[in-house]
Amino acid sequence: MNGRAPYGLVAVTCAVIMVVLGMLVSGQRQSGPDELAVRWVERIFGPDTALLRLLVSPTEAYVLIPVAVLTAVLCLVGGRQPEAVLTMVAPLVAILVNTWVLKPLFGRWKYTYLAYPSGHTVALVAVLTVLVLLARPGVATGVIAVVGVVVLGGVTIGMIGLGYHYLTDVVGGTLFAVATVCATWVLLTWAARRRAPVPSDG
Repeated sequence: MNGRAPYGLVAVTCAVIMVVLGMLVSGQRQSGPDELAVRWVERIFGPDTALLRLLVSPTEAYVLIPVAVLTAVLCLVGGRQPEAVLTMVAPLVAILVNTWVLKPLFGRWKYTYLAYPSGHTVALVAVLTVLVLLARPGVATGVIAVVGVVVLGGVTIGMIGLGYHYLTDVVGGTLFAVATVCATWVLLTWAARRRAPVPSDG
């Protein structure tokens, strides 16, 4: 992980865009882009709920928790304690803040539940962002990033097709997850530097 990367700037930028988007869709049932996305998914995928549920499956706890735990264990085995903490803490913080703060704050309803930002998306993208940050720079990072984008695209189609979320809910969840992971890493890096011993002049 490149400690010189502008994680703080990424976190702030994503958070600001997420808030602005949330203000625009707050209380709305559907926006223009949401309607277009629904029509496109219905036209291409139709009522194939089996396929749509398969596309959404990467957001389930039985998929994400083992991935996060395995990643944390590998970090600990490799002596990368801050990275292990990031793996376990960042997704959990993102999920809790999204559920208890952001959704009630923006108050966007879909049927009988609050929809913005998408909690399924927050959980998935938080784990994917951690994997991208922890991967070795180069091919590994590129492969994980591409796979993550493909998975997120499939999840987006599935959630729209099944009526779980609007497109803008997914966008908001993605932005918030990236912001949370990057901000968490900035804090962990700062704390590690504070604990590091100061070399003596002797």
